[in-house]
Formats: sequence, structure tokens, C-alpha cells
Amino acid sequence: MFWVLFLLSAWAVAGLACLRLCLAAVRAAAVEPHAAVGEHTLTLYEAAFLSGGPRRVADLTLVSMARQRRLLLAHTGWATVVDPCGRDDMERSVIGAIGPGGQSRIAPVRAAAAAADAVRSLADRLVGAGLAVPDGGAGGVAAGVRRVRVAAVTVCALGLAALALPLPATEPRLLIALWFALPLALTLGCLAITRMEIHPYARWASPAGQRLVGALVRQADGTADDRTFLTSVAVRGVHAIGEPDLRAAFAHREKYAGDHWERRA
Repeated sequence: MFWVLFLLSAWAVAGLACLRLCLAAVRAAAVEPHAAVGEHTLTLYEAAFLSGGPRRVADLTLVSMARQRRLLLAHTGWATVVDPCGRDDMERSVIGAIGPGGQSRIAPVRAAAAAADAVRSLADRLVGAGLAVPDGGAGGVAAGVRRVRVAAVTVCALGLAALALPLPATEPRLLIALWFALPLALTLGCLAITRMEIHPYARWASPAGQRLVGALVRQADGTADDRTFLTSVAVRGVHAIGEPDLRAAFAHREKYAGDHWERRA
């Protein structure tokens, strides 16, 4: 009967993960948008935060300044200041992150700009308007879905471990497998319901924020102007960049390991 301990562990893992996902979904649905949200037009910075969080805002700022030739992003992964006068708080944060030397690796600049006061103020405004998730996504639906997926894999692993144990003839392995199929069905059913009801899973945006981001994308006319280009970067990230030099510059941001910088999402 030692396999019962594996079964109880599987139920505990599956039940806790599903419960946390349900609570995250309830909290997300309970976020009340500000009365003026229906008339609110997202800025590109706001769309970037709702789509990808603080680091997406930093990426957008870097790309925007590079497009305006006020910042050079080399294919080697270095950023060089051309115009030291930032036009808004975000740009001043990037210039400050590069430092007085006017040149720095993109990876530390991106991380420092993402943690700047300007981004925190932007996040606070979006949360106050009911457009962003208050906890910054740490306990949101997307994180809950990831936990349930991990729980499903854990249940399978525990089931295989239980079946690998030496069992008496009175305990058929098929019956044990069916017992483990119950917590697995719980996790898979929870994932299926969440996908039907809540998908896509937004880590940073509330349901109201997701609707505004979707409206912003629909308003883009598909032309190759700067506004449409930057909208794509804000919503989809630097992978939306079609310019080879810019793509090469950002490709180095995750390869740089100096000064204790590590690859991060």
C-alpha cells in the first residue's frame, strides 16, 4: 500500500494548483475598470506594459529611440547615446541606465530601465485604472496555468513511480493507474475550462486591459509607418522587429553574462 502515499501526494499537488488557478481567475474577474476606461486610448508605453510587462516597456523605448536615430543599437549588442536629452521619463531612464560614458551593453540597460521609477509609476497608473493586474502577474491566471501544467506532469511522474514499485498480486497495476488518472483528469479539465473561458492568458493585463490592447492592434492600418512598427514591438516584442540590424542587436541581450547578468524572461 506504499503507492497510496504517491496517490495522496498527487491529489495534494493537483488540488492545490487547481485551487490557486481558480482563485487567480476570480481575482482577475473582480478587477473593476475605472469609469473612464471605455474612453481611454492606450499609449504605446501602456500597451507595452500590458502586453509584456516592464521589460517590454524598456525594449520599446530602446527601439523607439533607435528608430529616431537618437540611440545607436549595434549588432554587437551595445547601445550608444546620440542625443542625451530624453523626451520623456522612459527615455531619460534609458539614458541614465546607459550611464555617463554614453555606451553600455543592452542587457543591463534593459534591466535597469525596466526597474526605473518611470515604469513603476506607469504600472501604478494602469493598476489604478483597472487595466493591469495588481500583483504584477506573480499570482495571475498565466502563472496559475503554468502551475497546473507542472502539477499534471508531477501527477504523471508520481503515477509512474507508483507503478514501478513492487506490488502484491492482489493490487492490479491497472487499478492503480486508474486511481492516478483521477487527479490527472482534474488538472487537464481545469486547463481545458480555463482555455475556453479565459484564453489568452494575460500575465500583466486585466480583462479590460486586454480589450484595449486588442483595440489598439485593430486600429493599426498595416502600413509600414513608425507608429505601426512600434505598435507591433509593444504588443509582440522585439521578435516583431523586421530590421536585421535591430534584431541582431537584441539577440545579444540574452547572451551577455558579464557582471552577473543572467538570461531573464
